[in-house]
Amino acid sequence: MKQKIYIPQPIAAAGEDYLIEKGYEIVRGSGKTDKESIKNDIAVCDAMIQRTAKVDKEILEAGKNLKIIARHGAGYDNLDWKAANELGIYTTYSPDTTTLSVAEFTITVILNLAKRLKESEELVRNGDFQKKFSLKGTDVAGKTLGIIGLGKIGKEVARKAALGLDMRVISYVPRPEGKEIPGYIEIVSWEELLQTSDYISLHVPGGEKNQGIISKKEFAMMKKSASLIQVSRGGVVDEEALAEAIRNSQIRGAAVDVFSEEPPQKDNPLLKLEQVILTPHIGSNTVECMDRIALDVAEDVHLVLSGENPKHPIKR
Repeated sequence: MKQKIYIPQPIAAAGEDYLIEKGYEIVRGSGKTDKESIKNDIAVCDAMIQRTAKVDKEILEAGKNLKIIARHGAGYDNLDWKAANELGIYTTYSPDTTTLSVAEFTITVILNLAKRLKESEELVRNGDFQKKFSLKGTDVAGKTLGIIGLGKIGKEVARKAALGLDMRVISYVPRPEGKEIPGYIEIVSWEELLQTSDYISLHVPGGEKNQGIISKKEFAMMKKSASLIQVSRGGVVDEEALAEAIRNSQIRGAAVDVFSEEPPQKDNPLLKLEQVILTPHIGSNTVECMDRIALDVAEDVHLVLSGENPKHPIKR
């Protein structure tokens, strides 16, 4: 009998094709991510490739044959990996596949904010072409980019900004001793990063430790000309405080790709602000990145179901 791989939400064909070639049966979900749908479908499966669905202990216990949950992406705050460990279920993630795409996305929104592309497009669409003279952008060369979170993505953003755009790159690292930090990144205090950055880009993991690390106190320390780029995890930035800071001209603007609640509620204050670029959690959503992730997680599924250790276990 073929082992079954549960895929509740679509993944790139590269991943499915790999698993089919290895002899597995694909159980495709309806796209629904509610608990009852997941529990019902996972009951007869040996593995699950998880995208945005939340997987808790109750779901894990419903998977009587479950041997691995492969998280489709670099973050795993929607997966109770500790409960999985207790149940003897492997959990994996894909830490290396999103770096390029998210870094490119970050640079894209920095340039959009600097050149005011969103506002400029609206001028043309509204027939206000000649108002361009009152709508000036800024250059990013020589400006200071403060990076919070010097993991793989943060370092790649720093490399592109420093070497490609001639930006000054600074970062705050709580314990920099023994860490490999490229020479084009200057390590500064938390206060200096907030006070001197023209752009502040977040690249930290989710979880309780980083909840609300940017809130009213931090916005009050920033330059009035500063812009915030939130491409890390929802909840890292206090969205109410961000909206208030922009309304009160404490900072100039922001780009937000991840939200505390996804999709955001209609009354989320950020939705009403023209100075904010809003995107639906698409930092890694490129054709190439989806192929990389799908194949990466499929390979780990095959390794575990073949009795081998996965390449990217979560804190096992």
